[in-house]
Amino acid sequence: MAGLHELMGAVRGCFARIEPWVQARQYVRAVSSDLPERNGWTIAEWIGDRSPDKTQRLLNHAVWDTGGVMAHVRRYAVAGLERAAETCGRSGLLRVGALDETGQEKKGRATAGVKRQHMGCAGGVDNGINTVHLAYVRQQVGHALIGCRQWIPAEQVADPGTAARMGLPDGLGLATKGQLAVQVLQDTADDGVVLDFVAGDEVYGHSPDLRTHCEASGQAYVLRVRSTFTLQLGAGKPMTCKQIVRSMLWPKKRWQICSAGSGDKGARDYAWAWVATASAVHWLLVRKHLRTGELAFHYCHVPAGRPVSLHLLVTAAGLRWPVEESFEFGKDLFGLDQSQVRRYEAIRRHTVLVMLALAVFAVAAASARPRTDTQAPPPTGPDTPPPAEPGHTPLTVAALKNLVNALHPRRHGIDHTIHWQNWRDRHRARARWHHQRTRLRRPLEHAYPQLT
Repeated sequence: MAGLHELMGAVRGCFARIEPWVQARQYVRAVSSDLPERNGWTIAEWIGDRSPDKTQRLLNHAVWDTGGVMAHVRRYAVAGLERAAETCGRSGLLRVGALDETGQEKKGRATAGVKRQHMGCAGGVDNGINTVHLAYVRQQVGHALIGCRQWIPAEQVADPGTAARMGLPDGLGLATKGQLAVQVLQDTADDGVVLDFVAGDEVYGHSPDLRTHCEASGQAYVLRVRSTFTLQLGAGKPMTCKQIVRSMLWPKKRWQICSAGSGDKGARDYAWAWVATASAVHWLLVRKHLRTGELAFHYCHVPAGRPVSLHLLVTAAGLRWPVEESFEFGKDLFGLDQSQVRRYEAIRRHTVLVMLALAVFAVAAASARPRTDTQAPPPTGPDTPPPAEPGHTPLTVAALKNLVNALHPRRHGIDHTIHWQNWRDRHRARARWHHQRTRLRRPLEHAYPQLT
């Protein structure tokens, strides 16, 4: 793909030697392939290496500027989505930075950042790692991940021995997810990226550090908060979001039905209401589900002098969700959660290379959208007859990835396949022998039943 050639050429200066750069390019091609699992073994076999050594060296020991590569990915994704917006006449629509974290389940306790914690991917509390991401969302154009910071538990940061084993950088301090979001936003601002709004869920809405940073830098935001979040509306005592709804939003006329964006099944309509606070630059935005009546609360900030309306805040709030799709693409299509490495920098490098692959395909899909979106007009009523020709939905990241892999298949001869089968068998045999010896060193224990 032309985009991969362009971006890999741009990051060449981040690598001290050409060999790691070539390996990184092959790594990106491998995670973009149709491999069912992406780990050191499968990636090395797909590339054509004789062992995983080069891949492991790229992630763990090779000299290259991971942060510099991430900056190039960020600038490439933003510039590409902006060009696509201009091409399709949507340059005046919103640019939102969507904050969210995603996890990866891990076994054991040796991986940097690993802890029993809430893991959305596991549906509850599990052992794993979490990373804060920022997605650049261009309204009605596309989106891509442009920044990340891994969350590290306090006990790992505080213990020098643990920090050394996990490869934590010198000077890495304890940071909440909100503080990590501030770091990512600062990196983004340093690269000259302009965001109309920052959006995030309750983790970020309840971070004073994040809200203070955004307000000090003149950054508008729409952040989810809990029903117990307290606001000052006027001269009276502070009220929680739930109390404000009960006392001020009970009249039906205070609510307006607006769309939070378009989905596959049509507009995502909710009832919305907004309330001014004692501050001239802060509002409470409330969303109500039309069927269940479930409420969601957003604390909003728009700097003085900028226009603000209910429709604007609703649109910004609705653009938080594409980050979830970026995570879905990153994991299902490029192996974002398949980093079989343990050290901090190795995890970061895998994440950045996956973000690079995702950015290339996200920009390509956004650029192809005007030429490939031939869908029939939507129905105007429940009795509208179906069209004779439904047309085609625009090319997606997944569809482009399938086409690229079909056009550029990677095939190796039988000798390569036999070599890797033998390599795996020998590795497993060696590992099994060492496991058995370790077990023989353990004292034999026998639990006797307790007799009553």
